[in-house]
Amino acid sequence: MPLTRLALVSDVHGNLTAYEAVLADIAARGITRVLNLGDVVGKGPRGSACTALTQQRCEVTVRGNWEVVIAKDAPPVHAAQAWWRSELSAAQREWLFALPGSHDLHLSGRRIRIMHASPVDEFTRVHADLDAEQFAGMFAPTPFTGDRGPADVVAYGDIHDPFLRSGTEGTLVNVGSVGNQLDDPVPSYVILEGDPDGDRTAPFGIQFMRVPYDVEAEIAAARAAGMPEGEAYEIELRTGVYRGVHAERGLVTSRAVTT
Repeated sequence: MPLTRLALVSDVHGNLTAYEAVLADIAARGITRVLNLGDVVGKGPRGSACTALTQQRCEVTVRGNWEVVIAKDAPPVHAAQAWWRSELSAAQREWLFALPGSHDLHLSGRRIRIMHASPVDEFTRVHADLDAEQFAGMFAPTPFTGDRGPADVVAYGDIHDPFLRSGTEGTLVNVGSVGNQLDDPVPSYVILEGDPDGDRTAPFGIQFMRVPYDVEAEIAAARAAGMPEGEAYEIELRTGVYRGVHAERGLVTSRAVTT
């Protein structure tokens, strides 16, 4: 029986150019099932288009911290959030905010749990250098994930920095970011492969993929839209360096792009 392949994407952040490139790569591999780990919107200029594409192409989407911040029915706390919120339709905001916090599926006898940031909530950040207690806690059921038993594989996003770590509790996978990668500028996603009806003797695989895209075209789109915080966005897309350290590293925006 042929194995099932699933694509896991995360942290699109309104970067339509990167999203279309990644989805094209997934389709070219014959993969039709796509799961989205949240943060579809915010930071980039085309959250509305990315939301529409997510609704069309992703069979499951879980809620990220930016969905909570941007889509909730409350006044934004600063002007940039207001801009990203206004770019979405009311129906899109309602859909994004109503997304589940986590989702479970089974492949090759393994319970696979997807979430945006952690089993605590969408905002609790878990970096690759987590300690043994934090690692074990990623697999345990919580009120946030529901009483569905411990997971064997946990896939999450949020930190924009892909990695894989295995232990006695299970396998922890960060899928990285489609639209705002921060280990280098090239978007990443993950392919899971296994038998949905098989036991743990069935084949099972995890593969990290990288997809180059036209960064300058995305920057041009952000400039044309008049998006706030555009300089930080441009530097992150070109360098893969988090905006919080741009000043100390002396990173500035090249204005060479013609818009």
